[in-house]
Amino acid sequence: MSIWEVILAFVVVVLMLVALLANVLVLMCFLYSADIRKQVPGLFILNLTFCNLLMTVSNMPLTLAGIIYKSQPGGDQICHIVGFLETFLTTNSMLSMAALSIDRWIAVVFPLSYHSKMRYRDAALILSYTWVHSVSFPIVAASLSWVGFHHLYASCTLYNKRPEDRTQFVIFTGVFHTLSFLLSLIVLCFTYLKVLKVARFHCKRIDVITMQTLVLLVDIHPSVRERCLEEQKRRRQRATKKISTFIGTFILCFAPYVITRLVELSSVVHISSHWGIISKCLAYSKAVSDPFVYSLLRHQYKKTWKDIINKILKRSSINSSALTSESHNRNILQLNE
Repeated sequence: MSIWEVILAFVVVVLMLVALLANVLVLMCFLYSADIRKQVPGLFILNLTFCNLLMTVSNMPLTLAGIIYKSQPGGDQICHIVGFLETFLTTNSMLSMAALSIDRWIAVVFPLSYHSKMRYRDAALILSYTWVHSVSFPIVAASLSWVGFHHLYASCTLYNKRPEDRTQFVIFTGVFHTLSFLLSLIVLCFTYLKVLKVARFHCKRIDVITMQTLVLLVDIHPSVRERCLEEQKRRRQRATKKISTFIGTFILCFAPYVITRLVELSSVVHISSHWGIISKCLAYSKAVSDPFVYSLLRHQYKKTWKDIINKILKRSSINSSALTSESHNRNILQLNE
């Protein structure tokens, strides 16, 4: 193995471990907190977490083996199953993020009618569509034998080995990425920009009220006035940072891989195998960033996993105290004897 391959293998191992830990923690929070389970966005986050976990335990290990051995890991049947899952899980993850953005758009732009427009039944219908949409493309690819081990990405994925099917495969790949990556990106941009517009409008209203209050309070201390102005600035930046994170991570993780897949269809441009694996690792990194972007950094999830940790530590402390007390009583009995 070259130094590049060692580095890439190490990156895949790190991505696997972090993605597994972070997504399991999200799943634990969902199972532990009844409040999270009651919320409609929890269904979308649960579906996204399921996709990330399955991607972590099925696709990442075979990509790691592909990097190390430079050949197809396992038999053709295993590779076809993993390639099918890769196409399904990637599409499902993208559509789940689009569904979360639609939920936020309705909640912010139509707050009074949110509970009537986004119920559990509506969320279940949206999830049903994401599953039907996501499973249709890998079914077509598998039926046409367009799934296999691709050396450029060192993984089992969409791959056409027959030159006579090149035109059909090019059309299929273009339609697939248009209706998965591009569609999800358009939905993300439309919904989150609408959310940002509403957030900025409310920030302006709050800023006007704050400035009027500061003008009326003549005797206010300069440090208090300065803190209020700093809070104004942070409030304006907060929504922009969050929305930039949602859209930015989606583009940063998926765009290089999708563009590489499309450029690969042209026989004119040569793509390095190292870049192919790097683009694949970037796509895998979405399974690492999603738990933090959508769940773990939110206040409710922070509180939940802190409660879980405290409960585990408290139980451990109680058991330790019980063992210490039992040992102490045993020593006293021995001394009395």
